[in-house]
Amino acid sequence: MDESLEYWDAVAALDWQVELGADEAILDVPVDRFDLPAPAPKPKPATAPVTQAAPVQPAAPAVDTVAISKQLAESAGSMEVLRAALEGFEHCELKRGARNFVFSDGHSSARVMVVGEAPGRDEDQQGKPFVGRAGQLLDKMFAAIGLDRQVDGAGGLYITNMLPWRPPQNRDPKPEELAMMQPFTRRHIELANPDVVVLMGNHACSGLLGRRGITRMRGNWEDVLGKPAMPMFHPAYLLRNPAAKREAWADLLEIKARLG
Repeated sequence: MDESLEYWDAVAALDWQVELGADEAILDVPVDRFDLPAPAPKPKPATAPVTQAAPVQPAAPAVDTVAISKQLAESAGSMEVLRAALEGFEHCELKRGARNFVFSDGHSSARVMVVGEAPGRDEDQQGKPFVGRAGQLLDKMFAAIGLDRQVDGAGGLYITNMLPWRPPQNRDPKPEELAMMQPFTRRHIELANPDVVVLMGNHACSGLLGRRGITRMRGNWEDVLGKPAMPMFHPAYLLRNPAAKREAWADLLEIKARLG
């Protein structure tokens, strides 16, 4: 039914009642409102029981990972103890994602010690530094001046990295990671006691010299723990930029001359 018809029917019925004299709405039987029962009280909202708040525990102090690594490194009296301390260091997140611990390669009695940046995929698989394409180029570079990682003594080459674990996806080392590992690397150099240190790439320079800018720094002798240090282009960079091999050769000749 049309709702408008219901409305007008109701209006017509109301008009008819008004004409009959009805002026208010009442029931057929009178209601004594003074005798009505009192309305029920409005229920109070339920409240949760009051419990005593637990005491706030103070936040645990932040761990100074650099201080810990420095203490461990300084207490290492031998290369074996240093390796064990570094391998057991649990404060570097890189350790949890790496496959292998990468400490060094070659003989620590070598006169030249190379410090790289961090292991890559091949290094992570084999547990040795500089074994991929960049490592093969590094071997050829130093073989050209009579140095070999397989040789002990004067003609040897000792190799390590600033970081002993591979960063995920071969990303660059973070500053806090370099700072955390620096005490171990410095102690590594002290124990190996080479005649010359070679800093391969920006991150090795940043970790041990506190500066970056390998294009400006390469070819100029620096000082690391009282030892002559030569910054050089990383072999991975040379693979991408073959024209820079000329500068790398000049740096190698500088190292050969310093060795006498």
